[in-house]
Amino acid sequence: MEIPQIVGAGLIVIGAGLGIGRIGGSAMDAIARQPEASGKIQTAMLIAAALIEGIGFAALFAS
Repeated sequence: MEIPQIVGAGLIVIGAGLGIGRIGGSAMDAIARQPEASGKIQTAMLIAAALIEGIGFAALFAS
């Protein structure tokens, strides 16, 4: 693997990690504001995190 590919792969992983972290933090804020909606918020959070991970894996294999 060449250096530019390694840098690109690193940026992909960092971006996916930041995105999932932001989703998790926002979900915790939303649950703190509306605890009765925690099930729906958690479901939406997991679906969004899975989609971000899928895009990250696809980008890693494409690079």
